[in-house]
Amino acid sequence: MRTCPSSKQSGAALVEFGLVVSILFLLLAGTYEFGRAFAYYDALSKGTRDAARYMSVAKKATINSSSVSNAKDIVKNAADNAKVPGFARSNVVVTCLDASYNDSTCVDGNAPGGIRVEITGYAINIGQTIPLIGSSVRNINLTPRTTMRYML
Repeated sequence: MRTCPSSKQSGAALVEFGLVVSILFLLLAGTYEFGRAFAYYDALSKGTRDAARYMSVAKKATINSSSVSNAKDIVKNAADNAKVPGFARSNVVVTCLDASYNDSTCVDGNAPGGIRVEITGYAINIGQTIPLIGSSVRNINLTPRTTMRYML
């Protein structure tokens, strides 16, 4: 014998489905946003590593006059290829290090002890691509850096 559900419980499954779907959507949106941030950080980290590798074998005769500029271009190109939004060449800082790995200036003709390439002043917004959570936008600073020994 079949019984019909009471009118009080006929919409309960629909309400439960709505609650579960909304929570699932927020979890998926958060996963997407943090995955996007991780991809941008990874691209910038690879760019700093490539630029530091380039600087570690740059000729000391032109280390300041051309190599620093070329290293910044390497990072900028890596960011552009990964479609990192709003990234500028001015966000890249190349620092020569002395033999004790203290900060010093890059001078043509002098071999540094090491090289540091880092990203400064760059942040991305988390929460802007999903319209329902757009009002909860958070800025996250991405600051990858790579330090390498000067090889020549």
